[in-house]
Amino acid sequence: MAESTLWWLLAGALVALELVTGTFYLLMLALGAAAGAAAAHAGTSATVQIVVAALVGLAAVALWTWQRRRRPGDPSPRALRSVNLDVGETVHVTAWQPDGTAQVKYRGADWTATLAAGSPAEPGQYRIVELVGNRLMVEKA
Repeated sequence: MAESTLWWLLAGALVALELVTGTFYLLMLALGAAAGAAAAHAGTSATVQIVVAALVGLAAVALWTWQRRRRPGDPSPRALRSVNLDVGETVHVTAWQPDGTAQVKYRGADWTATLAAGSPAEPGQYRIVELVGNRLMVEKA
């Protein structure tokens, strides 16, 4: 069996394993195996094929990791209006406590509100951005 065939079988096995596990990094390693196959088709030695496969696979994994870290994370499901109908509603804060909380009336009950990062702690209208446990996280409206 040709060396390139072994590389293509390895690439196919990595893709199949990725489909079973859902680990996207295995696709990056499959790219490395495909690069090893291309090197085998070019007639290089086994050592060069392994080095090419390792470098391409490592570069693909590093690039994917770097890309994922640059991208902001997905919002919490608790902050989605489709999950929590309280998100987007407004409440009136009369005073903030020194610990960064406030007592607000919402839906006929007393709730504890916490301030979202970057919002000023001053009395006024606030918009609910997330429900954290039994507390409303709010930001200035």
